[in-house]
Amino acid sequence: MVVDWVVSGIENGSLPRLIAGLVVLEAIVLVWLWRARGLGIAPRAVLGNLVSGACLMLAVAAALADAPWWDVAILLVLSLVGHVADLALRWRGGGAATRD
Repeated sequence: MVVDWVVSGIENGSLPRLIAGLVVLEAIVLVWLWRARGLGIAPRAVLGNLVSGACLMLAVAAALADAPWWDVAILLVLSLVGHVADLALRWRGGGAATRD
């Protein structure tokens, strides 16, 4: 049953790794669409967000797999770096809505 697969995937950490893999695939598709077709969002605008999300998923997977604490800590720091980079690009990039 699907519920058993999801529970098993959460318990052994394979589901967060699968999600992180899908985030990487999403990044590849977005970059390809932008470069090959000129479609979508500029990779610079979303890569920090995608890195942050993928690292968070990998940190969850590491924690669920009983990895050493430093593995989880490194992944969380990498997620923070991606998040800060994303915020810095948005802050400087003029992506904020206009104020009335």
